[in-house]
Amino acid sequence: MSKNHQKVVLIGDGAVGSSYAFAMVQQGLAEEFAIIDINKDRIHGDALDLEDATPFTSPKLVYDADYDTCGDADLVVITAGVPQKPGETRIELVDKNLKIMKSVVDPIMASGFDGIFLVAANPVDILTYAVQKFSGFPKNKVVGSGTSLDSARLRVALAKKFGVASPDVMANMMAEHGDTEFAAYSSATIGGKPLLEMAKEAGVTDEELLQIEDDVRHKAYEIINTKGATYYGVATCLMRISRAILRDQNAVLPVGAPMNGEYGLEDIYIGTPAVINASGVARVIEVPLNEREQKAMADSAKALKKVATNGLAKLQ
Repeated sequence: MSKNHQKVVLIGDGAVGSSYAFAMVQQGLAEEFAIIDINKDRIHGDALDLEDATPFTSPKLVYDADYDTCGDADLVVITAGVPQKPGETRIELVDKNLKIMKSVVDPIMASGFDGIFLVAANPVDILTYAVQKFSGFPKNKVVGSGTSLDSARLRVALAKKFGVASPDVMANMMAEHGDTEFAAYSSATIGGKPLLEMAKEAGVTDEELLQIEDDVRHKAYEIINTKGATYYGVATCLMRISRAILRDQNAVLPVGAPMNGEYGLEDIYIGTPAVINASGVARVIEVPLNEREQKAMADSAKALKKVATNGLAKLQ
C-alpha cells in the first residue's frame, strides 16, 4: 500500500456510512472514494454532495459504484446492515445482518478484492468474524471497529471526572462492543499515572468508576432513544482506523481483533488494543487484566462465541 493513489470503497450509505464518508473527505484520506448501497439515488446524491467539499479539503474522486469497483481497492469498509432500534440490543440484529453480510462479501470477493476489510455493522464482533469466514482472508486482513467507540466514550467520561483533556486519558473498554463489555481500569493511565492511583487521591470510589463503566455501556441506548441513531462518534472511529491502515501507522487502537491464544481465547474477534497498519491487525497487545476483568473478558467471549456459532449454523 505504498503507492501514492489509494482507493477506499464504502458499503452501506446510511447514517454511519455517510458520516464516515464525510469524515474521510474532511481528513483528505484516500484519493479515490467509492460508495455502494442498494439505494442508488441516495449514493449518487451523496457522491455529488461530498465532491463539493473537496475544493476546501483535499482533491479526491468521489463516486457511486457497484461491487466490481472493489477489485483494486486498498480498503473496503462495511457499514451495511439493519440498524439498532430503540429498545433493541446489538445481539438481536445478528440473524438479519449475517444474511446481509453474506450477500455483501460474496460479490466483493468475486471482484478480485485483496485489500483490508474494516467492519462496523452490528453486532460488530460477530459480523467481523463472519466476514473473515465468508472471505477466507487471513485473520489479520479483517478488522472490526470493536470497542473503539466505547473506549472513546470512556475517555470522555473519565476526562470530565478528573478534569483533564480526553486525548490524555489512556483507558480502554474491552470485549464485546455491547452489553458484556468492561472498562480495563487496572491498566488505565492519565499522563502516565495509573488511573486507580489518581482515583484514590481524588476520593473517587470504585462504585463511581463502575457507574462510569455502566454509563458508557448504555450511552448508545441514550443516544438512540433521543435522536434515533449514533453515527458521528463511530464514523470518526472508522476514519481513525482507516488512517492507521492507509498511512501504515502502527497505531495502537482498541478494535475488534482476532484472538490467537491472547487472553486464553481462540477463533473469535473481540475488543482489545491492537497494532493497526497496512497489513490490518499487525498484532494484538494483550493487556494485563485483574481478576474482575479476566472474568469479564472470558464471560463476554463465551457469550459472543455462542451467538456466532448459532447464527452461522442457521446460514448453512
